[in-house]
Formats: sequence, structure tokens, C-alpha cells
Amino acid sequence: MKLRIATARQGVTWVQDGFKTFKTQALALTSLFFLSMMVMSLIGAIPIAGTFIALALLPVSTLCMMIGAALTAQGTRPTLPVVLAALRVDKERRSSFVVLGVFYALSFLLVLGFSALFDGGQFARLNLMGGEITREIVEQPAFQQAMFATMLLYIPLSLLFWHAPGLIYWHRVPAIKAVFFSLIACSRNIGAFTMFGLAWMAVGIGFGIGMALLSALLGTLLGAWAAAAIAIAGSLMLATMFLTSVVFSFRDCFEAPEQADSVAL
Repeated sequence: MKLRIATARQGVTWVQDGFKTFKTQALALTSLFFLSMMVMSLIGAIPIAGTFIALALLPVSTLCMMIGAALTAQGTRPTLPVVLAALRVDKERRSSFVVLGVFYALSFLLVLGFSALFDGGQFARLNLMGGEITREIVEQPAFQQAMFATMLLYIPLSLLFWHAPGLIYWHRVPAIKAVFFSLIACSRNIGAFTMFGLAWMAVGIGFGIGMALLSALLGTLLGAWAAAAIAIAGSLMLATMFLTSVVFSFRDCFEAPEQADSVAL
């Protein structure tokens, strides 16, 4: 495994590659993302341990989307059976994924625990247990402080785990080392990731404006249900496109893997 240094311009290219790849297999990739979210939601509904297990599965869920995008780039339709078949790995890597998942879940809970210092745990409870988010709650200064503190801390947490699933799968790096190398790779390529983030921010703003206009139009013509359905479908596709672009950041930050039992990049 050897680190690559990407140019700032490549951050925008990752977004473009994500769009192109998604366009090739839009339905299959969106279905893959939807199914993974459904599985995690069902597991999260299990009393006591469900939320922790669902959080621990998030790195593997991200890897499924990375594999799906890589398969699509090769011309293979990324159906769930195909992706799960590609995800079959040896015992060593399975153990690494378990460690990575537990580490991620604990780290995320620690971030939410820190946010409780600002609002007594209201923001954390809504994230973990759900509930109605009213305007009165959102306008509370303590709730806003907890939300911004969580967002601020989640940035370094994301960098720690951004490349980690791919490093375990493609390069057989142990979990803790994968987290460390992920942080190093993101730090060394901060220019590319900054452009990547800005590009997706612009896409998100444009998407939000477009959805607002479309929802208003459909709400007038077909009713509120049609506007809500379009908004949900659009959000699913946008999230899928984002996750599809992740694999291209991994491809350009590390040398190509040599393992024949992994999906080619």
C-alpha cells in the first residue's frame, strides 16, 4: 500500500465520476443504498443493542456502496447478491471489520455524549431514539450549540473512517492502522477533499433549491403527497450519488491493490 497525493482539482473529478457512475446504474445503486438503510433501520429498532449494532454496521454499509460503484465502473450491474458475493472475505478481514465497526460506534456515541454537555442530552436522544423535532426545540440556543458541536467533531471522525473500510477490504490493513492511515491520507490530500466538500455543498444547495421549486409546483398540481414522494426519491438519489463518489477518492489516494480476490478499482 502506497499513499498517493491528489491535486485539488481531483476533488471535483471525484464528484463528476460519482455522477457518471450513478447515471450508468442509477436504479441498481439507489436500490442498494435503500436496502442497506432498511437493514440498518430494522436492526436499529432492536431494543437495547440495536442502535449500537446499526452504528457498527455503517462502515460495512459504506463499503458495500464503494464495491457497488467499482462494479458499475467495470460494467457489472451492482445487484445485492453480486455485492454480497464480492464482500465475502477471509477471517482476518472479517475480524478487522468487527473491530472497525465497534470503534466507529463507540466514537460516534462519544461525540453525541459530548454534545450532551450543552443541552443535557436532548440532541443525542433525538439522534439515537428518534422523536419529533419541533421548531421550538430547534430554536433553543442549547440545542443549537449541541448540534454545532456534533457537526464540528464529526469532521475529524469522518476523516478517521473515510478510507478505513477500503483499506481493510482492498489492502488488508488491520482496523486500527486503517483508521490511522485514513486520517493521514485525508490530511495529505486536504486540498482535494476541500474541493470535494465544496463541490458537494454546491450540489446540495442546488438540489435543495430545485426540490423546493419542484415540490411547490407538484404540491399545487398533484397535492402534498406527490411533492413529498419526489423529495424523498430525490434525497435517496442524492445520498446514493455521494456514496458512489467515495470510491474514487479512495482510488486516487492509494496505489491500486494487488489482491485478486477483491473487486478491481
